[in-house]
Amino acid sequence: MESLTTLFTPHGNSTQWLAIAFIFLLAGMIKGVIGLGLPTVAIALLSLSMTTMQAAALLFLPSLLTNIWQLASGARLLPLLRRLTPMLLGICMGTFVSGLLFSKLNPVWSGAGLGVALLLYGVMGLASVHWQVPGHAEHRLAPVIGIATGMVTASTGVFVLPSVPYLQALNLDKDELVQAMALSFTVSTLALGINLYGSGTLQWNIAGDSILALLPALAGMQLGQVIRDKMQPALFKRCFFIGLLALGVHYLWGAVKS
Repeated sequence: MESLTTLFTPHGNSTQWLAIAFIFLLAGMIKGVIGLGLPTVAIALLSLSMTTMQAAALLFLPSLLTNIWQLASGARLLPLLRRLTPMLLGICMGTFVSGLLFSKLNPVWSGAGLGVALLLYGVMGLASVHWQVPGHAEHRLAPVIGIATGMVTASTGVFVLPSVPYLQALNLDKDELVQAMALSFTVSTLALGINLYGSGTLQWNIAGDSILALLPALAGMQLGQVIRDKMQPALFKRCFFIGLLALGVHYLWGAVKS
């Protein structure tokens, strides 16, 4: 992939930069409205023109810093950290082990995995599927959910499944849920970043590119917060999940044709 830092020169590909900036602006806006979706949307759209892991490397800093920002806005960090530690450790374990197992995975299979993840997430979002985790089962279930999330993260770059449905099933209040998702996403981003650095995909020049991508992502988050005050989040979320379904079908069809 061409380095974004070259795109500001007279010889750089300004069209490519504008497309990437728009993707991060859109992804940031969605996160600003509904509290999640930046990595999922950015990975899905960037992977149309690069490999999934290249997209994940470019996403590293925008994802990390926007989630830290969201994480810092809540007041329940320490209690949530204690409660979610088994899941967070599972995320790290699943990401690192799967990174070793799938380090040479064919990009076609990565695209297929991304398509499946987007389809599942889209269907569950549109169906408004809700579970409730009994208190006595949480301790046993949390590491399993974490490991599964780590495996999906390492192979597709998407870390919303099954962590987000699980967190929604813990009966957290709205602010706790947003902060819990930010905590899960922060750990997933760091674990995936370690994998990408170890494989050579995340390098210093890509880190510079990632910093540039942070700017439109932050602008999008601010825009999304304005939009959230002016429209029904439920309608926006429905459009978001329909878009994920369409992208999921696209990636699966591409894998089948290959």
